[in-house]
Amino acid sequence: MKTNAQKEMDKLIEKLDNVPTLLIHACCAPCSSYVLEYLSQYFHIIILYYNPNITSVEEYNYRLSEEKRLIDELPVKYPVKLIAGDYNPESFFDAVKGLEREPEGGKRCEVCFELRLREAAEKCREIGADYFLTTLTISPLKNAELINSIGEKLAEKYGVKYLPSDFKKKNGYKRSIELSREYDLYRQNYCGCVFSGNKTVD
Repeated sequence: MKTNAQKEMDKLIEKLDNVPTLLIHACCAPCSSYVLEYLSQYFHIIILYYNPNITSVEEYNYRLSEEKRLIDELPVKYPVKLIAGDYNPESFFDAVKGLEREPEGGKRCEVCFELRLREAAEKCREIGADYFLTTLTISPLKNAELINSIGEKLAEKYGVKYLPSDFKKKNGYKRSIELSREYDLYRQNYCGCVFSGNKTVD
């Protein structure tokens, strides 16, 4: 039976009696927009921009600059900090070796999700954040249940807490499009992976 990650998150937020620290793995500014607008009301947020799947360094840096701009311009209740992870596309190529011909949404993507979420779990433990999650679940083309299962597995491994999400719910994806227009954010038409034959919105 599928769990409703959005309801789980809402229940946790209702029970908060303080302002915890939440580390959010961010894939790009558009996907971050709604997530930040929503969760910055309840958490001290640290954004981790770590995406070695982006093959072009120019693309990587442009998305990072848009993430920084969004953080500077978006009104939030509590200040948002940014950690820019190392740009290391070799780690992605090593991780997906042998999976180059997998279809979009297949095993290669699963490995990529785990690569990025592992970095988030490690960083969560390193800085002592109360929770971590990823903006990836906002995409209607991403499997939120799979992403959450990976996050929960890594949380157990690293001794940290993962916050399940499905940001598509409650019109989250729609709101991200609205915010992207409002802040004139660069909306890429592919995840950044050179193996993405059919380019899709991240």
